[in-house]
Amino acid sequence: MSHSPSFPAHLPRPTVERAVLAALEEDLGLAGDLTSQATLSPNDRATALLGAREAGVIAGLDLAAAAFRLIGDGVTFTPQLADGDSVAAGALVARIDGPARLVMSAERVALNFLNHLSGIATLTRRYADEVAGTSARICDTRKTTPGLRAFEKYAVRCGGGANHRYSLDDAILIKDNHIAVAGSVTAAYKAATAFAGHLVAIEIEVASLDELGEALEAGARVILLDNMDNEKLKQAVALNKGRARLEASGGVKLDRVRSIAETGVDFISTSQITMAAVPLDLGLDVEILRP
Repeated sequence: MSHSPSFPAHLPRPTVERAVLAALEEDLGLAGDLTSQATLSPNDRATALLGAREAGVIAGLDLAAAAFRLIGDGVTFTPQLADGDSVAAGALVARIDGPARLVMSAERVALNFLNHLSGIATLTRRYADEVAGTSARICDTRKTTPGLRAFEKYAVRCGGGANHRYSLDDAILIKDNHIAVAGSVTAAYKAATAFAGHLVAIEIEVASLDELGEALEAGARVILLDNMDNEKLKQAVALNKGRARLEASGGVKLDRVRSIAETGVDFISTSQITMAAVPLDLGLDVEILRP
């Protein structure tokens, strides 16, 4: 299974700059970086080497670059890798040159984004590697850090995963509570098809083989199999007979994901890749150059 998409993942520049500006404003406060102002001359320059202290997958270079670009004039950020690239421990990720005060003031914001997103990309790659050779794809969920969803889902793509819906208005996903209120799987699905425009995707969640059968009879073409064990998943795939695309979800941990993929489902969604990822250890080694 290849982890390189036909086109690389991409973040819109305005989205990146809004988030980075907000983070810089949060960190600088009203008076700016007091420590750098107190200890560094306005004429001091810095060269910083951004390196990997452990192996992983890089994501978030555009955000790191924006932090150094937006902090002020004269800072250059030169990446040595691209988002989605694997990195070995000790490898150089980027070089930063410029006024020392500015480099030091942007360091934490740049690293916060880069470490966090690279951690998500790294864990996603581990999940994707586990299902290599099967037909299943690893997907994220809407369980993301508030305000960071676009970036966390971007990191999932960098790691070789796929994105589920971004928000409530992105697609219709009929869950158990919707079904309970509507009265039945059939009633909920028919109401959704009557409401949705022709370009709006509809997925329905089922918790049993009986509900799966009802969803198929109603015409569902994307069905989420919620919290089913592997034997039930195999039975669901057999019952489906290729009519709908099947997504397994619920309790998906790394040590089980391969066996889920081998049941024959099309997608495996998990919140683990965004909510349980440990930041990748990347750090900045700075040399101050005084005139």
